[in-house]
Amino acid sequence: MPGDEASPQSPPAPHPPHSPHAPHFPQPDLARAERFVWLTARVLEQRRFAFHFLGGDADPVDTALGSYLNPDGGYGHALDPDLRGPLSQPLHTAHALRVLDSLGRCAGQRIERLCRHLTGVSTPEGALPVVFPSPRDYPAAPYHPVHDHPPGELLTTGPVVGLLHRNRVWHAWLFRATDFCWDRVENLHRSHPYELQSAVAFLDGVPDRARAATAADRLGRLVREQRLVVLDPRRRTDFPPAPGYAPGEQLFPHDFARRPESLARGWFTDEEMRRSLDFLAAAQQQDGGWPVRREAWAPGSSLERRPIATLEALLTLRAYGRLPAQVSRPGPVPPR
Repeated sequence: MPGDEASPQSPPAPHPPHSPHAPHFPQPDLARAERFVWLTARVLEQRRFAFHFLGGDADPVDTALGSYLNPDGGYGHALDPDLRGPLSQPLHTAHALRVLDSLGRCAGQRIERLCRHLTGVSTPEGALPVVFPSPRDYPAAPYHPVHDHPPGELLTTGPVVGLLHRNRVWHAWLFRATDFCWDRVENLHRSHPYELQSAVAFLDGVPDRARAATAADRLGRLVREQRLVVLDPRRRTDFPPAPGYAPGEQLFPHDFARRPESLARGWFTDEEMRRSLDFLAAAQQQDGGWPVRREAWAPGSSLERRPIATLEALLTLRAYGRLPAQVSRPGPVPPR
């Protein structure tokens, strides 16, 4: 597929980062990113960095994530920095599942309790809203308005359902939620980048792979036709942000295809993907972290969001063979 510019291409096998035959790519500074994480990140992101890039154990990550768990089985306490306060919210659930999936621990009694929680808070069609109303107002990003009777949204339901399917979780809640996601995905005609990210997260995990591939092919055409992705970072002005997005809040091919095995990888040519990854690698800032392109609405939220964006950038670059698996440490100084 990509559009009428090229025929579909299978994701190329990434070159090992230090292969003598590997092409020259912009190289992010992993050691500088580590320093940024230690200086600015929450304990959770520090432990995630240590797990992914320093050979750390999964248990400390799991322990840090557990501090966000509520008695109702959901997650709160600003796990997603855009929603403050202690209440369990779907965006926090999606964030927690991404962490657990990366640890290989998206299973067991904890997930059973989480699914029971989702059953109790779903809308009549079995889906999740973006934000649950609560008896008390807690601060939230202005782009996540609170409604008295919020509708179910693919934005929140898609990633949760996709990750549960990816980990072969079976629970009664998933049946209706999966039907909701299929209906939304297969009937999308006008959308926005973040909703399409969520559609990809659903399609990458759902068991019916043939149906998922067909749906992904149609969505890829929609993304290109509606210019919802910046295909060439050198021509960003040709791809204006979607309505309601902040200036510069644009998504690139790597934002949709975060791993080479994603169905969204087939939306883009090799050259488009190379330019996107080059842009991502070059976006590392002087302090070692990556920027956040969405609206900065509160100092604490913005500060907490950057280490998350940094981890996501590093994991995507590593998935495509663009940086070493771990931070390299200098060896001992030999005696003179």
